[in-house]
Amino acid sequence: MDELLKLLRKNALESPKNLAKMLGISEKEVKDRIAAYEKKGIIRGYQAIVNEDDLDLDRVRAVIEVKITPEREGGFDRIATRISKFPEVDSLFLMSGSYDLLAFVKGENLKDVALFVSEKLATIEGVLSTSTHFMLKVYKDQGVLMHADHKDERLQVS
Repeated sequence: MDELLKLLRKNALESPKNLAKMLGISEKEVKDRIAAYEKKGIIRGYQAIVNEDDLDLDRVRAVIEVKITPEREGGFDRIATRISKFPEVDSLFLMSGSYDLLAFVKGENLKDVALFVSEKLATIEGVLSTSTHFMLKVYKDQGVLMHADHKDERLQVS
């Protein structure tokens, strides 16, 4: 991955001027490369990583292992595309191992997630089984620590 993309992954709010200084290139070149990445679909969007534990939300997040029967022509793609279109699904990955797809989902409460699994996900033709794991606490998300220690670095006065 090129250095510009690495810097943007760390902080997408960094100004093109600062990025240019860090990379030793012109601000125009930074802007042009970012525009090219966006046009090619390499950069798909920009998001803030939010520590939802610190908000007063009762939202529920879960990870669901999904076993499916691959199709002759499309393999896993048709079913995965269908699952990824549900608004409850935040992320979906094809996996190796004992299950085929790993879905990260959210709901307003446990019942919402349970209904999603039983009424939407499990009823899709080709879905053989699911295993749902509810997230209890997030320690790190997308490389960002959610509960950093706030140690006082000052020396004690005795």
